[in-house]
Parts: sequence; structure tokens; C-alpha cells
Amino acid sequence: MAQRTEKAVLAGGCFWGMQDLIRKQPGVTATRVGYSGGTTPNATYRNHGSHAEAVEILFDPERTSYRDILEFFFQIHDPTTKNRQGNDIGESYRSAIYYADEQQRSTALDTIADVEASGLWPGSVVTEVEPLGDFWEAEPEHQDYLERFPNGYTCHFPRPGWKLPRR
Repeated sequence: MAQRTEKAVLAGGCFWGMQDLIRKQPGVTATRVGYSGGTTPNATYRNHGSHAEAVEILFDPERTSYRDILEFFFQIHDPTTKNRQGNDIGESYRSAIYYADEQQRSTALDTIADVEASGLWPGSVVTEVEPLGDFWEAEPEHQDYLERFPNGYTCHFPRPGWKLPRR
């Protein structure tokens, strides 16, 4: 029997740290980093225009849900800083959810409302929710970066005890 997979595309700052943490989540079957949410065709690291650094996540919906992935996403990056994560500043490092269908859009908006209501973050959520457009895969040197360089730069980390309640 073939395994069914679904896709999520998320941006939350430097894609190295996002990929490294998300790939280890139960039910995640594959990840790759790239550029999404902009207009530059064939985006690259040196020329990605208005695209954000993003992670494409393939997951087994029998083992984890889109909601679970979004909850972890909100735990490992600060969704209240516009165009910034840690020392990374600029539009490339914005917080964004790129949804594939209306169900993902609805789940994203509900999850953001729960984050807002929770008070777990000190400010308002600025995460963009936009339709999934092109995803341009990043160059090989950016894929699996923190597996190859375990002491490399990241500004992402799980927050101990962080659990998102539902309204």
C-alpha cells in the first residue's frame, strides 16, 4: 500500500534552522529548502527578489496533522517580528504560511487565532497567509545545512513547555 503524503510550505526566518528542527518531527517524511512567496522566476540565493526563505515539508497525515506542523512552526520561531528572526533582518526572513488549498488556509487562520489568544508570544502575530505559488529549490549547499555543519548558524529552537491551547 502506497503511503499518502501532504505538503506544507512555511517561512520563518533562515531556512537552515527551520529545516533541521522540522525534519525531526514525527510523520515528516522529507524536507527541502528554497524560496517562495515572491515573483522572481528561478529564484536563487543571490537573486530571490521578494521571495522568503522557506521549507517545503512532506508529511504522512496518518502520523501527524497539518495543525501539528503549524503548532511546531509557531513554537520554533517568533511570529511577532516583521521581516526578522534573530540576527536575520529583511523580507527574506518573514514569517509566512503558503497554503495549498482552502482546508490548509482555514487551519492556518485558526492556528494563528489560537496563537494570538494564547498570550505565548509578547506581540501580535504578523505571519502572512498566502496561496502557495512557485517553490524554487535552493542550491545544494543550503540543503541539509545543519546536518553537514552541526555548529552552524541558527536562530530557531523549541521553547520548553510551549504548548498551544485551543480556543
